[in-house]
Amino acid sequence: MDEAHGKPGEDVISMADSSVTLEDIEGELFKIERLRNVLVRRESELRYMMDDIQLCNEITRLKRELQKLVSIPDKDKSKEDRTREEELLQQINKLVETRDFLVDDVEFERLREREEDREMAAFLQPRLQNILGTKGSLQNQKVVSKSHHPAAPLITKTGLTLLKDCCGFTCAIM
Repeated sequence: MDEAHGKPGEDVISMADSSVTLEDIEGELFKIERLRNVLVRRESELRYMMDDIQLCNEITRLKRELQKLVSIPDKDKSKEDRTREEELLQQINKLVETRDFLVDDVEFERLREREEDREMAAFLQPRLQNILGTKGSLQNQKVVSKSHHPAAPLITKTGLTLLKDCCGFTCAIM
């Protein structure tokens, strides 16, 4: 008798429920990984949106200050007013450039994520066909790619719309 393993001839017993199959576990792990990826993408998108809102607010604040200075007739402007006007223009220009880079980053991320989704769909297609017993028709491939990332169209459109609209009415970039 082997004391470390119990009675002789006793099989190793898994801690998993006997009704759970390896495929069930792999499927659940895949769902969790997919959900994690969706959440990471959403977090990234929210950070972009937050940065965009902050940039828009700052641009708007600077433009209001500039508008006050511009409304002063040239003959009544002090040297400090003219200097401040120039500084404000430079700051606004820098923030607009920063925001342009942000929008470009969002677009790059969206394209990268779309490519990741295509690669994942191509990777999963043969496995799903084996599980479902299908022969890989074009119709089945479309179903997989559409259901692959259900939140993507809503998230991507919402984020890009917000970034391109630049906070709606609060920030009309020059």
